[in-house]
Parts: sequence; C-alpha cells; structure tokens
Amino acid sequence: MWNKKRTHALLMIEIWASFLVLFGLTSLMVYNVRNYLQPIGFSYDNVWAINLENNQDTTALAEKAQNIWQRLKGYAEVESVSRMSNNFPFSQNTMNGNVDYEKRAAMVHFFRTDEHFAQTLNMPVLEGRWYRSADSVGKYTPTVINQKAREELFGDENPIGKILSENRRVVGVVGNFKSKGEYMTNTGAVFDLLDAGSGWDRTMLLRVKPGTDAVFEARLVKDITMIAKGWSVEVNYLADSRKTQHNVTLVPVIIFLIISAFLLINVALGLFGVLNVSITKRRGEIGLRRAMGATGNNISGQFVGEIWVLATFAMLVGLLFAVQFPLMNVFDVEAGVYVMAILASVVVIYLIVTLCAFYPSRQAAAVQPAVALHEE
Repeated sequence: MWNKKRTHALLMIEIWASFLVLFGLTSLMVYNVRNYLQPIGFSYDNVWAINLENNQDTTALAEKAQNIWQRLKGYAEVESVSRMSNNFPFSQNTMNGNVDYEKRAAMVHFFRTDEHFAQTLNMPVLEGRWYRSADSVGKYTPTVINQKAREELFGDENPIGKILSENRRVVGVVGNFKSKGEYMTNTGAVFDLLDAGSGWDRTMLLRVKPGTDAVFEARLVKDITMIAKGWSVEVNYLADSRKTQHNVTLVPVIIFLIISAFLLINVALGLFGVLNVSITKRRGEIGLRRAMGATGNNISGQFVGEIWVLATFAMLVGLLFAVQFPLMNVFDVEAGVYVMAILASVVVIYLIVTLCAFYPSRQAAAVQPAVALHEE
C-alpha cells in the first residue's frame, strides 16, 4: 500500500471529500430531525388566520377592528376568536430581540396577543395563568413566557411576578412555542397583552368547528368587508401555512441530499473499478498466497482490510475539519448534533467502502493458485 501511495492518494481524496459532504448533510438532517421530535406546543388544526389591511382608511380603526372581532364571535361555526400581531403561527413575519432580567439576557420572539390566544390555540399554561384584559391596569405590561425563555432568564427560580425589561411582569409560563413549524429550533417566546384600543393589531385567529368549508369563508369575508368598507381580507389556514413552512425547510435538504447521493455513487463506482483493476494486476500475488495456504476468506479479508485502512486515513484528515464545528460552536448548533453527524458519516463511509470491496474481494478469493501461478 505504501509503494502505491500515489495511486491511493486520489482515492483517499475522494473518500475525504465524500466524508465532508456527508458530514454536512447528516448535520443538517440530524438538526432537523431533533427539532421535529420536539413538540410544537399548540394546536393548529381548524385554525384560520385572518389578516385585515385598512389600505387608505385611517378613521376609527380600533372601533372597526373591534366590531369585526365581535362579529366573528357571533358565528355558530366559530369556537374561539383571538386578536394578535401579524406574526401569527407559520407566517413569514417575525419580531425578535433581547429581553433582560437582572444580569441575564435572552434572544426571544415577541408576540402581542389578547386574553383568548391560549384558548384559541389550545395552548396549556404550565405555571401561573394566561393574562386577562383587566391585567392591563397599572404600569406593568402583563407577559407570558415560554419554557425556553424561562430556562434562559430564570433557571430554577420561580418567574411568576418577576419584572423583565420594558416593564414586563411575568404572569404565566407555557411550554414550547415553535411558531415556524416543527423544524424550527425551540427558541424563547414572550407574549405581551396587546392594546386593543390601538387598532394596529388586526390579525384575527379563529378556531372553527371541524368540517367548516369555503362557503363559510366566503360569507365571512363578505361580512367583514361590509363592516370595514375598502379593507382587504386575507384568510390563511394554519394547516396549509404549516406545509409551506415545511417546504421552505425541506427543499434545500432534498437538493443537498440529491447532490450528495450523486457524489457518493460516483465515488462508489470509482472505488469498485479501482478494486477490480487491482485484483487483475495482483493475480500472481493472490495465487502465491493461496499456494502458501491462505483461504478464500483470508484473501477476501485482505482486500476489505486494505480499503478500510485507506478509508480510515482519509476520514482522520476529515475529522480534523469536522471536530472544529462542535468545538467552535459553529452556527450556534448544539455539539450533540455534530457528534451524531460525525458518527453517522463514519458508519456510512465504512458501509460504502465495504459494499464496494465485497464483490471484488470474493472474486479474488475465487482465484485458483495453479491457474494464477501458471499465468505468472
């Protein structure tokens, strides 16, 4: 093997490159799978998001929004209605920033919601309670945080009643809230009680009864435009918006997967061809070993072992690059994701080279010593 190091160098470079590409792919897959396995924290089935745009209308916005909310409550098909900011679940809108408690800070997503939000999304409160409109009296804004924000800001300390930055007073804690879908990282979330009198938070969430169809949607849109003439109305089904968010995440993964599979197939075919040529050139060596008592399994094991040695050297070089990701906390991803990706990549590379070496090694094992030595 040492004497043929130049011949083996190209093969090792191919295996090294394949390992790095596979490491990137498995890191992405492990990251998304881990996120997917964590609960989303709320129910989106049979929930609609209605976006209201006032266009050129600037008069009595708060009153018109309140009238629309009252009208939506009156439908028999509607079980619950909630108002919130325009970054509703699975939307493309985001509001994030830092929130502080004493000397601790956390990057969180902010949501302005009313007292019916948790009920509309069937979101259980783990500690304390969800705020009520009466809580708006006073200098503090009633706030609910999710479990992730609680861990980052308070640790084991009881957060109920504590004051956050910008005069927020924590009244409750919910579990996960992955507003961009299951593939989203579980990040901190802060829910502030909205000011219903401002008229600016004009997104309505409706939980409708199962089986409610587009006929009701058309009637609903017509009634809203009668209350607020000139306003535009957009209805989003959260279940459909969730699928769109999933596509945004999965399409790059699928493209990367196809490219990686193409590369690995080419490397495997090249490795298979190199081994076949190597066996043809080494028939004399194989025949001599068989004549000296080597069994077919010995010959087969020799060729598989050689390719394992080459793969090991190539991956040792690749590991020098891969281990930098968990050590340097690249992309702010947990080290466990990279460790699992490294292990999976090593296993896949060994599996590929073993499969490529298996058939040629069995061909080598079938060489008859008399025939091989006669040819030699």
